[in-house]
Amino acid sequence: MLDKKALDVQVLHVAPLTSLADYLVIGSAESDRQTRAIADSVADVLAHVGQRPLSLEGTTSGQWVLIDFGDVVAHVFKQDTRSHYALERLWSDAQQIPVPGEASAPIATAKGRMTQKATSQKMV
Repeated sequence: MLDKKALDVQVLHVAPLTSLADYLVIGSAESDRQTRAIADSVADVLAHVGQRPLSLEGTTSGQWVLIDFGDVVAHVFKQDTRSHYALERLWSDAQQIPVPGEASAPIATAKGRMTQKATSQKMV
């Protein structure tokens, strides 16, 4: 997800809470097009290692794309849709798994400059 600039990627270990999946991966995008691109990238990368999705839903609208790999379910949301459904609150009892590279992922500030989350330094 991070290679397609997904925002606020979170991995939740939900196995102790449900039998639906062991992990939920949740990420956001800034547009419908980016949502679909992130979902396509996740499906393509895992297909190259022999893991094809059991189900792929929501690519037509691009507001919320769900990719079901069985033990892992990935959700890619457009930002406003993610805040509306708030899966993180629904699964608030789940353990959060650190995402390598997410802490230093670039984020846009209100002034439009790119910063590093961890260091708050300007990026060129």
